[in-house]
Amino acid sequence: MPASEIILDSKAPPVHANAVLCSATTHDRYVVRGPDGAAYPTWHPPVDASNGCTFGHEHGRDPRGSDLFATIGHVPFGYANARLDLYDPSLSRHEDHVGHKIEWENNVRLQRSVDGTRVEIGVTCDFLMKVHQGSHSRDAFTNNLHELAYFVRCSDGTDIRATLLSAIGRPGEFVRSCDKTTVVAAGTAAPVSSPIGGGVRFIPDATCIAGHLLVPDGAWSQYSLALYEDWVTANYLRTADGRQIAHFDPHFAVFAPSRFYDAAMPHQLGRTIAACYLELPVGERARGGECERATNYGRITGLTFDDPRSSFNGVRREVYFNQTTLTNRDEPTTWYTDPFGGNASPTSFPGSIRQYVASIDNTRPYALESQAFGATRWYGGAGTRAPN
Repeated sequence: MPASEIILDSKAPPVHANAVLCSATTHDRYVVRGPDGAAYPTWHPPVDASNGCTFGHEHGRDPRGSDLFATIGHVPFGYANARLDLYDPSLSRHEDHVGHKIEWENNVRLQRSVDGTRVEIGVTCDFLMKVHQGSHSRDAFTNNLHELAYFVRCSDGTDIRATLLSAIGRPGEFVRSCDKTTVVAAGTAAPVSSPIGGGVRFIPDATCIAGHLLVPDGAWSQYSLALYEDWVTANYLRTADGRQIAHFDPHFAVFAPSRFYDAAMPHQLGRTIAACYLELPVGERARGGECERATNYGRITGLTFDDPRSSFNGVRREVYFNQTTLTNRDEPTTWYTDPFGGNASPTSFPGSIRQYVASIDNTRPYALESQAFGATRWYGGAGTRAPN
């Protein structure tokens, strides 16, 4: 994808006090021109720079700090979804705006494991990724297609700029996050013929809440087991005959999603803040951590999932950089794929997405160590709350 043309952008003066919710007109100023010439929403700060109003949601790390920004520009949100409408309207998949999240890291020193010790391999990379990860709605319980933009440039010549709809696991189901083995059938996905992909969506459910958030007197809630949500992807760019051009497999985690799966609740939506107020017949309840901070040890009652005071807003996340394998030596750097990364061709076709893959083969005889970034960052602002 070439560098995008920014239609409107804003700088970032200090946040105004007493921020109020921004109007739709203010929000819609943050758009970018996509490769197809159409206007798409893009990254904006959680608080508008011009008048200090809050958007109520955030899109992750400001991409302008990335060393890749000069090449990529602002990332259009929903471009792969729009291309799917052209490629196969029966699979039409449109995702909400608030779920688009950006993460990047400059000068990452790649590592491998030697006798149990991490050793740098002498290659440094810049990463920038945009994923649609909705952790406030029921969408991810059943839908496995989520837009991913993946950009990497390394000192060894690795260079890829790819956008696709990542098929994360199977449609209609997810895997319980607190045991990582139990498959939860959540219903029919839309579209019903969504392709099956690699990876998995680890999502918390009511069992995780009952077993690790609601605990007896003398114990502390284990939030990392009760609520940690992780989407592991496995993505390929391939030709129609199956030849692999590129493979990449980042995954994306959320520490405090505002919802969990509960088959007994309307729309299967359990609200995490509501679980903070629960007490089981034998006295198990949430103890310590985010629940007590949000409710001031139970003194604040009736918080709803979309209250800015709730700690469960999807703001705290981390991204894992794993493998980026290019097998494209002596081949074109420009490929056109379908919205899922398949049917790669040197020439465009209806609904295709232009991908850039360096003309190299960087296959290694060993796997790279996974490296995580973002856990200590806070991307919210005044008024940020679920849905986010």
